[in-house]
Amino acid sequence: MYKQIGILTGGGDAPGLNAVIRAVVRTAIGEFGMTCIGIEDSFEGILGDTHTVKLTTKTVSGILPRGGTILGTRNRGSFVKIVNGTPVYPAMPIGEAIANLDILGIEALIVLGGEGTLGIAEQFHKRGFPVIGVPKTIDNDLAATEFTFGFMTAIDIATEALDRLHTTAASHDRVMILEVMGRNAGWIALHAGLAGSADIILIPEIPYSFDAIARKVQARENLGSRFTNIVVAEGAVELGKSEVYQDTGTQRLGGVGDYIRRRVEEMTGKEARTVVLGHLQRGGSPNAFDRMLGTNFGACAVRALASGETGRMVALQAGEVVTVPLDEACTSIKRVPVDGQLVRTARDIGISFAAPKESKLAEAVGIDPRFIHSTSPPNRPKL
Repeated sequence: MYKQIGILTGGGDAPGLNAVIRAVVRTAIGEFGMTCIGIEDSFEGILGDTHTVKLTTKTVSGILPRGGTILGTRNRGSFVKIVNGTPVYPAMPIGEAIANLDILGIEALIVLGGEGTLGIAEQFHKRGFPVIGVPKTIDNDLAATEFTFGFMTAIDIATEALDRLHTTAASHDRVMILEVMGRNAGWIALHAGLAGSADIILIPEIPYSFDAIARKVQARENLGSRFTNIVVAEGAVELGKSEVYQDTGTQRLGGVGDYIRRRVEEMTGKEARTVVLGHLQRGGSPNAFDRMLGTNFGACAVRALASGETGRMVALQAGEVVTVPLDEACTSIKRVPVDGQLVRTARDIGISFAAPKESKLAEAVGIDPRFIHSTSPPNRPKL
């Protein structure tokens, strides 16, 4: 049994991080008699002059509803370099960090993070240091778990934004474009688009065409709806082109919403506006689901360590929290199935994904493209 464990948070912040920290501390102290040390500023806090804080049930009191992380976090640092698109883990900082952990008396780590952070955690495991990962990403794109905390809160925020944009779009007969997060996967855009009554949803998994967008806008005009709401994931791509970056030097995505706005105005003659949610999706208090999931993950992570598990990540599968190998958790991204149930449902209720075949088929048969199902056969077995 470990006497003292460390906990750190890495990558972008997400609603629910403090719920996990609280659950880890309360479980470790109350159930297993462990001492908890919080490592500040992610892995960077165990390099050089270390930055740590002792965590007690009193210090974590009241943090359940708080957004962000009381330990601080970093998106970048000394532990991983990207070379030709591939992560490389330098040996020196990991060795120094493990030596510092020994000096601090920290015998095991619980690491909260996404793909990049958990990739670093796996390197500690390979060096023989006990570690358990907790999945964190508002994009919900880690393949080993059904849900990650922060995702549901991000959907709530995006849905509320769509609700508000709906009224102003209808009042001014405008095309309103909401840009949400989602580099490789369109889960936020898809869920929020369904919940917020979007007319067009653009996601990375389905390349879009402006011809299809324009036809959808025109179809709504013909039916008397003189406004259109579009939700677009930041990683959505036009057919035959690449992602839109606000900063090509750092490969920071952003600007696809404004790119679409300009083209839509040119092609339709309608006034269009863009709203970028950005970090509003990350900030603020977690909703009830994310508080519950974060708490469950935190308690189960401590239980896994106490039972002798290491090099694994807690994950939600079929309603139960299980553990999976860290290398399995980090190797694949969970993307939206292009003919999955949610995509089929969206098309069934008239939402367009602006796929080129949608507009081509509509043009060929002369019907409203809202009612074109581009990928599903008429008598499909799945609902």
